[in-house]
Amino acid sequence: MANFLLEVGTEELPADFVSSAIAQWQAKIPASLSNEFLHPAAIDYYGTPRRLAILIKELPDRQADREEEIKGPPVRAAYQDGQPTKAAEGFARKQGVSLEDLEIRDTPKGEFVFIQKKIEGRSAIKILPKLCVEWITGLEGKRFMRWGDGDLRFPRPIRWLVALWDSEVLPLELVNGSKSITSDRTSRGHRILHPDTVTISQATDYVEILRSAHVEVDLNARKEKIKAEILDEAQKLSGTAELYPDLLEEVVNLVEYPTAVTGEFEADFLKLPTEVITTVMVSHQRYFPVQQESEHTLLPNFITIANGDPNQKEVIAEGNGRVIRARLADAQFFYQADCDEHLDTYLPQLETVTFQEDLGTMRDKVDRIIDTAKIIAEQLEVSEDEQNEIESTALLCKADLVTQMVYEFPELQGVMGEKYALVSGESPTVAKGIFEHYLPRSADDMMPTTLNGRVVGLADRLDTLIGIFGLGMIPSGSSDPFALRRAANGIVNITWDGDLQIDLNQLIEQGAADFVSAHSESESPVAALQEFFIQRIRTLLDEKNIDYDLVNAVLGDNDPEYTERALEDLLDVRDRALFLQETRDNGRLNEIYETINRSARLATQGDLDTQALDPQELVNPELFEQSSEREFYDALVELLPQTEASQQERNYQLLIDGLAKIIPVVSNFFDGENSVLVMAEDPDVKRNRLNLLGLLRNHARVLADFGAIVKG
Repeated sequence: MANFLLEVGTEELPADFVSSAIAQWQAKIPASLSNEFLHPAAIDYYGTPRRLAILIKELPDRQADREEEIKGPPVRAAYQDGQPTKAAEGFARKQGVSLEDLEIRDTPKGEFVFIQKKIEGRSAIKILPKLCVEWITGLEGKRFMRWGDGDLRFPRPIRWLVALWDSEVLPLELVNGSKSITSDRTSRGHRILHPDTVTISQATDYVEILRSAHVEVDLNARKEKIKAEILDEAQKLSGTAELYPDLLEEVVNLVEYPTAVTGEFEADFLKLPTEVITTVMVSHQRYFPVQQESEHTLLPNFITIANGDPNQKEVIAEGNGRVIRARLADAQFFYQADCDEHLDTYLPQLETVTFQEDLGTMRDKVDRIIDTAKIIAEQLEVSEDEQNEIESTALLCKADLVTQMVYEFPELQGVMGEKYALVSGESPTVAKGIFEHYLPRSADDMMPTTLNGRVVGLADRLDTLIGIFGLGMIPSGSSDPFALRRAANGIVNITWDGDLQIDLNQLIEQGAADFVSAHSESESPVAALQEFFIQRIRTLLDEKNIDYDLVNAVLGDNDPEYTERALEDLLDVRDRALFLQETRDNGRLNEIYETINRSARLATQGDLDTQALDPQELVNPELFEQSSEREFYDALVELLPQTEASQQERNYQLLIDGLAKIIPVVSNFFDGENSVLVMAEDPDVKRNRLNLLGLLRNHARVLADFGAIVKG
């Protein structure tokens, strides 16, 4: 056993690449070692802005000897008249064995020649150099670069390599054009605090040696140090600091030896909206804002993480203070200038902003949002006051895009729309709706709470989906430049969260018709959008921990009837899926599954419409030959009002109770003393019996397609 250290030293790496590279190595390195029959006790992964490293602990110094079965040519090609052919001789020679070592074995494809070959384990130090090069050059990411005269690509130039097998240097070479980078035991300390090189004697000394050179290579240790120092600095101000996860992750990968520094700015800047100040700090300067511990209002302070000399904290704080003051002064100017105008005066400027080349300007988009929002409002049967608030929100929802503040800080779209709407005298509901129509902005974001925010948010996303799909720009694979999956997820989640009774299918068809009318050369995107939404609903139900087969059962398998039903009533498809899962979990599904499924399978041999429910219209009692048929018929007549009530009230417990009650009757129809042969010789009797089964299937289909459910 030995410990192996690999360090790749670079110029300053992008922060997001450090995390990405480590994640890639965590996935790739154990697998590639296993493929070489090398199984270490553990692997530690390290990264800073100037290096990526791994420490492989207790790695066997060689592969274990092993036996491998190797398949050769077919016997008919390996032997002629009992004598080995050139094919057999060539196979034996290639494998380094004699002809006597060949074995004949029978396989599903006939007899073949095999050998049982003993393979001597190779030395790990012979295997590792090739693997290391693959680990380094196999990393993927954005903005890779070439340097020097070579073709070696990496996010930043590679400057040194450390490769130690315990205390011995493992020869390793990266060729880059006319030059190469070779491994040794020399690393580099902190660029400012320890500019000299450091020598690593033993692989296991790596972390402590670098730590003594003011480099904390352990990401978790670096993160914990940053968190502790930020909280400590905030406490000194009698405040608290919010540790934004994304910012914390980025800062961890920007420094090698973190030091928290507290700075300040003039309190007059606190008159700006809080969101403006925090955006300037967090998104643009990578500072952590500080709040008063009791009142949760901002203090005129910030905490930044320096990568320099801790003895220069005052100088660092003053330099960062000058930067934040300048940024806040700009923001203050933008805010005052924007507030001088009523929000609706910005609408004409939206005509200068292109939404999409073939879909017109942002002003055109606003007009379409208004029209779609009206249709949604009609579906929801809102009051006149609510309708007016929705129309005002739709009209103003994009106006802030052309304000100076949002032009400078795009992250504040919607946020500033709400602020400027209030300044302009709009109602608080309209103002909040302008902000909320962007929600949710991500999978874990908050949901809109106002009706106008929900409706305008739906209209905005629908307009984008219909327009982009209409142009044929449908997402494929991981490519989704217009975030259409997120938009569709947003529509479904907003509808579910707000319990909005909308007909999405009608909205798609109406929007697609309007699109085709304006783009006569384009095909209707209805079918593609329907399929896309069904895929998103399927994914979102899966995230609610609904079993895959139950999701299939409520959505059908490319069944237009189920697709249309799901899109006409998103609340119903959610409720049916949740109820079906609950019914499985409490065991009631098992009580009816077998009989319903058996009936449904046989019913497919008939021609009964899948939506028919009334036995009095479709079954002829005069054709009954056994009492079990009459009992089945009477039970279906009794079941009909329960099924209709369950549909109207969306109380599917009524349906399950009714189906459970009819199960013994159907079992008697199949297997009791008065059972019948469904596939009777008389075609009228046969059709009559198939219709009985088809009606039972149809009642069950009100809840789900039982044929898609897998027996538990």
